[in-house]
Amino acid sequence: MEKKFVKKIQTSGHRLKSPSLFVLLLISSLFLVSFTDVHGHGVGSETFPPVELNGKQVALEVSSSKGDPEAIDGQQISISLIDFDSKITLRDVIFHITSEKGEQFLFEQEFKADNGFLVFNFVSEETDSIIVEEESESSIFGSLLGLDSRMIHVKGPKLSEGGLYKFDISVLTVDSYSNTLEEPLVFNAGISIAQTSRHDFVDPNFGDQNIHVVTYYDEISDFEYDSDSKEIRYSMPFDWSYTNINQTSVVHEELVIPKTFGDLLVSGFTMFINGVQLSEDVITIDDFFSDGRIVHFIIYQKELLNILENGSNANGMNFVIKPDKDYPHLSSVTENGQFRILVSWEPEYLKSNSNAKIIFDVTDVFLKNKPVSTNYEFSITQNNRIIFEQNGISTDSREEHNVVEFFIPQDVTGIAHLNFNNLNNNELAQTTIPIVIDRVTPQKEIIIPDWIRNNALWWSEEQIDDSTFVQGIEYLIKNQIIILPPTQQETSESQEIPSWIRNNAAWWAAGHIDNQTFVQGLEFLIQKGIIRV
Repeated sequence: MEKKFVKKIQTSGHRLKSPSLFVLLLISSLFLVSFTDVHGHGVGSETFPPVELNGKQVALEVSSSKGDPEAIDGQQISISLIDFDSKITLRDVIFHITSEKGEQFLFEQEFKADNGFLVFNFVSEETDSIIVEEESESSIFGSLLGLDSRMIHVKGPKLSEGGLYKFDISVLTVDSYSNTLEEPLVFNAGISIAQTSRHDFVDPNFGDQNIHVVTYYDEISDFEYDSDSKEIRYSMPFDWSYTNINQTSVVHEELVIPKTFGDLLVSGFTMFINGVQLSEDVITIDDFFSDGRIVHFIIYQKELLNILENGSNANGMNFVIKPDKDYPHLSSVTENGQFRILVSWEPEYLKSNSNAKIIFDVTDVFLKNKPVSTNYEFSITQNNRIIFEQNGISTDSREEHNVVEFFIPQDVTGIAHLNFNNLNNNELAQTTIPIVIDRVTPQKEIIIPDWIRNNALWWSEEQIDDSTFVQGIEYLIKNQIIILPPTQQETSESQEIPSWIRNNAAWWAAGHIDNQTFVQGLEFLIQKGIIRV
């Protein structure tokens, strides 16, 4: 079988740019330190429960770090076998390691560790195959302690971009290279390194926008943003076996949203995975950044098991993230981090040349978002033009809200800004929330299945009765295959469908009129109460 890696033993090479990882490892091998048992895929470190070996408890530690915090390239993962009680690494260990990144095979190889630990440095390099280079040199710190450090460089395309690195580890020898264990110690580790992807798109209302997805588990794909429903969708590989879930402590995802994107400055989000809605506890919104907000999704085993038992049998994770209907406000925190502003408005769609209301609460972040009474300066601006301004003192009531009534001039359309300044006489207590006047709503193409077109043809030819035809239309509406705007339904004593609707159905079935015209006829049937939805 052809090997998928190339092994090179170097007598000289690049030294580790930052000695911090080795220093931490060596110190931990010499001194007693506090020890936290962390076990599971999807995290940045993993310590396995100790096992008995030759009368002592030993444990495997796997952790990740960046070789040089200021460098773009170079993700490092260390593997060490330690005495669980003394926290000292064991000597003369042979590790047999098979490694993958996501679904990509990296290498399968044996490594000797004189002092019980190895450091893998993953480097992105455009190579045809994965290259594994071992480097063994004495560092100054190691020489003083009589210890040598060992670095294994793993080079290949996109290896340092983060994601889930999997290691199947067998410990073959301990304390002496000639001391082969009768039964190797076997560990399966999954270590996540944060991976960030940027997704640019043009929103019909807010223009050029971008969303960063930070995944601490595996690489994402198929990112989409629907400006009409304000939904974010993407997919990620995931093994839905009980074995993998039991090894997965947490799946951590983050969205980084610019504060210029008003539609996603909502005060709450809902997440679905494979069609299953997750609890609100998984979501935390961090607004304490000047140019963006970070939305954290921390998905623990309980949620993963619920998805497994109630979700679709889809491969991997299919995410849908959208604004929470129970939290319709926009939200922003002032630059000094003290106040959170919650904003809504009436009517839902603001129009130029019309009256409007801005409804807002001023809450204190340090008082668990309790409404507070404080002075404020409020203005509405567009392109540095002041449309409206008002100063006042906010209410501290949870039942009553601050209301601003104003008239939107005819020449104001597009993005406007709600500005809150000088709260509590503090110049840093300020924030801005973008909103839209005359919102652009994309018209989605209506796609109606062929079987309904056949029904319409048969009904127009009186081969099926009215009831059968109506049932088909009701099915489409109830299942949102077609979405009709809210329509006031009248009470109709007659269930007879007008003849012109029958003509429309025949013309539509023959392709002489489009879907939109046919749907307008359906709206008439609903308004007159002939079709009840």
